[in-house]
Amino acid sequence: MIKDKLVNSNVYEGLSENIKKGFDWLRTTDLKNIQPGKYIIDEDKVWANVQVYDTKNDADYEAHRKYTDIQYMINGNELLGVTDITNCKTIIKYDSEKDIEFLKSDVAEEYQELNEGEFLLFYPHDAHKPSINSGRTMTVKKVVVKAALN
Repeated sequence: MIKDKLVNSNVYEGLSENIKKGFDWLRTTDLKNIQPGKYIIDEDKVWANVQVYDTKNDADYEAHRKYTDIQYMINGNELLGVTDITNCKTIIKYDSEKDIEFLKSDVAEEYQELNEGEFLLFYPHDAHKPSINSGRTMTVKKVVVKAALN
């Protein structure tokens, strides 16, 4: 997992060409005015899902095998639980079409706070629990960029 501000994202472009394309899109798109929905950046290699939702008290962990997540907060803030996937047990088996599985963990939880202008980058070994409120429920606007691993 990597946490940083979008203004520093150029530091991480060397991780992969698809991650670079995702960060380029985030930096050059009018995110404050973009409408919720799916945006294709490079065919099925890089795409974005803009979301508006209310944070919640709890969620299940999720993990992906084909894509790296770049979760960027446009408006609002939330907490995201993070743990290594080896600390988890599958509760809903992996769906290869949607590239997602849902998990539970018995390990003490670590949370990262995601604020406006910040991103969290998750690799397949990073099980993450998104959309958790940080004290009170709020409506957030977030984009998740999916960057294929290869």
